[in-house]
Amino acid sequence: MKDFSYITNSSPAYIESLYQDFVKDPASVDPEFKKFFEGFDFAVANAVNGHAPAGAAVDASQLGREFSVYQLIQAYRKKGHLIAKTNPIRPRKDRKPNLDLKFFGLSEADLNTVFEAGKFIGKPGATLKQILDHLQQCYSTSVGVEYSSINDMEKIEWLANAVEKTLLETPSIDQKKRILEKLNQGVIFEKFLHTKYIGQKRFSLEGGESTIPALDAIINTAADLGVQEVVIGMAHRGRLNVLANILGKTYEQIFNEFEGNIPADTTMGSGDVKYHLGFRADHTTPNGKKVNLQLVPNPSHLETVDPVVVGFSRAKADVLYQSEYDNILPILIHGDASIAGQGVVYEVVQMSNLPGYYTGGTIHFVINNQIGFTTDFDDARSADYCTSVAAMIQAPVLHVNGDDPEAVVKAVQIATAYRQHFNSDFFIDLLCYRRHGHNEGDDPKFTQPSLYGLIEKHPNPREVYSKVLIERGDVDADLAREMEKKFWGDLQERLDEIKQNPIPYKIQKPEEAWEKLRKATAEDFDQSPETAIPAAELKRLFDGLMKWPSDFKPLKKVEKLLQDKVKLYETEGKIDWATGELLAYSSLLVNGSEVRMSGQDVKRGTFSHRHAVIYDEVTNKQYNRLNNFQENQGQFRIYNSLLSEYGVLGFEYGYSLASPNALVLWEAQFGDFVNGAQIMIDQFITAAEQKWQKQSGLVMLLPHGYEGQGPEHSSARLERFLQACAELNIVVANITTAANFFHALRRQLAWPFRKPMVNFSPKANLRLAESYSRIEEFTSGGFREVIEDSFVENPAEVKKVLFCSGKVYFDLAARQLKENKKDVAIIRVEQLYPLPQKQLDALYRKYSKATWFWVQEEPLNMGAASFLKMNLNSINFGVISRQPSAATATGYAKVHAQEQAEIVETAFSI
Repeated sequence: MKDFSYITNSSPAYIESLYQDFVKDPASVDPEFKKFFEGFDFAVANAVNGHAPAGAAVDASQLGREFSVYQLIQAYRKKGHLIAKTNPIRPRKDRKPNLDLKFFGLSEADLNTVFEAGKFIGKPGATLKQILDHLQQCYSTSVGVEYSSINDMEKIEWLANAVEKTLLETPSIDQKKRILEKLNQGVIFEKFLHTKYIGQKRFSLEGGESTIPALDAIINTAADLGVQEVVIGMAHRGRLNVLANILGKTYEQIFNEFEGNIPADTTMGSGDVKYHLGFRADHTTPNGKKVNLQLVPNPSHLETVDPVVVGFSRAKADVLYQSEYDNILPILIHGDASIAGQGVVYEVVQMSNLPGYYTGGTIHFVINNQIGFTTDFDDARSADYCTSVAAMIQAPVLHVNGDDPEAVVKAVQIATAYRQHFNSDFFIDLLCYRRHGHNEGDDPKFTQPSLYGLIEKHPNPREVYSKVLIERGDVDADLAREMEKKFWGDLQERLDEIKQNPIPYKIQKPEEAWEKLRKATAEDFDQSPETAIPAAELKRLFDGLMKWPSDFKPLKKVEKLLQDKVKLYETEGKIDWATGELLAYSSLLVNGSEVRMSGQDVKRGTFSHRHAVIYDEVTNKQYNRLNNFQENQGQFRIYNSLLSEYGVLGFEYGYSLASPNALVLWEAQFGDFVNGAQIMIDQFITAAEQKWQKQSGLVMLLPHGYEGQGPEHSSARLERFLQACAELNIVVANITTAANFFHALRRQLAWPFRKPMVNFSPKANLRLAESYSRIEEFTSGGFREVIEDSFVENPAEVKKVLFCSGKVYFDLAARQLKENKKDVAIIRVEQLYPLPQKQLDALYRKYSKATWFWVQEEPLNMGAASFLKMNLNSINFGVISRQPSAATATGYAKVHAQEQAEIVETAFSI
């Protein structure tokens, strides 16, 4: 803190001169002085000029001391959280808050002195003791208020007013009973499960049950402030409790899951453990407001759900509410160790105010058990708080004692009102404890004997609150006991019914937007649907892409690129790769579908091929080439992302879950960058339909191809995706022509179901003439899973078949053409999964006399070779590839060229 002792010790003449400086030019004095002088207004003017009115508490000699009191007030607002009594279990660390009176040139001798500075907390003419008592009640009891990172004075003053008013308000009797009721539900639900299902994992909320009245208050407050949907993401701890007592999943359903009953419908997939499942329900608040609640399913990878929730919320806001973010509220429930330790939290928080990822603010609720698995917080973070990431975006944090549910409810009401008012993130740090180990079968005393000695003796939050209510006379002791007895009895009745008459295991119906879609079957992949568009429509869309407003001046290079595309279309009747891609999006947009795309540099494309958005060379104004075909078309939303894969891919996946009629795409700058998002792929994209019956049509574009650019810029790890393929879960493609890419994109919305698709996109081939397609390939047919060799004239004369996918085809085809090899057929497998078995079998019969070889650029231990050897049993084939390698590719251009030449040479010589 600044040393303002020179003000305190200065003469009245100096203080008067300082004030006169302020009067002449307010900007000339320190902002702290400015605010102080503005607050005193005419009282200061009178005082410094020596004629204070009768009864005024300020004179010239006391002005410095008034400023000291003002500084004391500001210090409590900024640093009171460092002494707040927020920990229900153990004493807090000394964080050196420097809030003693001596740091402000004051002492106990001043406690009964009246200070006008009290007006800064709404108490003009209060004694220092009264001022100090007020500050301690607001800032150093059960709630620690942290907002010193905020620069916006409007937000600071709003928070100060909210805290100093709301935290001192006494809840009504009805509000207290509501809090007790929700605590009752939370505590007894856990006790009941612990008693009836001994040893079963449930990742209980015991110790943190104040979460239940907190979520209840957030939802009810949000509904009063206009929220129509709440989307919640959380890990497994406390999930069953939230499902039961917030979302209203019936106790019968939960008990049924504990009994281990399996669904009669075996087509529903693998399913998942009960503490990973999601749920959706309509909720009516005590004030009669309707709000839809949704808990997103989540695996055990802590925090992975975070970007999914915010992406889902953004999609709902865009599609249903015309981007009115006040209508939908994302809530992320974190653990203290995970919010501090997991990098995806940083990525999600960093994207929160960016145009492509803004959701109008997220409420972050931390269930702070003060321990992660077996790790104490001293070993889990370097920051003072697990929520220190909030300072990055100037988000306020309220640290709250979990044993004071009234303070918890007040804190979340402030958070919800702030979110709705400022559309910004807010963090609630619920300091509590974990009564059991990591799970109910784990003994926490192995590593924290002293901590768990305290926890064993500590009453649960319901007992603490009941005692407070009874001592204050707010609730009769008999009523508190009766509430517990009745709730326990209700649970027992439901459990008895389940044991006697197990209910059928039912999955929730999909949201209304998804009801028209169905589950895919193997037959759906025998042949792709027709996705061609009429020639006149193609021409209209092409012309629309190639024009811009008359007052817009594109960069000369870009203008030349577009002119070349027009020339290609008009003189050769062909369309290049980038235009084929944009035509696919355009054709969907004019039919009313939405298209969203994000990734690093996607507006122009990493390889400067897309130019979906062009820039005025003088004004730098942007022009979106796809949003101006007609009125009432769908929106093409394209965003250059932050430098993130994990968080952004999760966001786009969440976006795809919210609307089946939107084509959602994410493009990696280079394909291997997707490695940074592997958890999202493994836990959500490839498995969610089997685990949670969640369909998604997300498209991932991963640049891939061996061009001598080293191991990090060659391979998008095709083998990893193929290893994850089963049960028709995703589509894996390695497409070689503009038209086939056009049809693949349109097919995503043409199917009566949705599947994620990953395409191993070309790099150099983006401008390769052989990848361009004739106009008629866009105006007839659909996606071709396999492309047969048109160079071969007589199948009976073919001695060798080389089948491959992606870029290597063009190297093989060049050699075939150069040597006029009519006895070698080259077949392109454009879709590797679901494997086009019937088409390949038909070609195997057609070229029955030939020897077959799979040719790939990747090393033998990578690429599609092992996948095909395991799954393509009907065809006898050899493999031609690079030698097995630990790295995906060489970093030496000459070595690369030699290896590539050897692959081609081997393919044509053996």
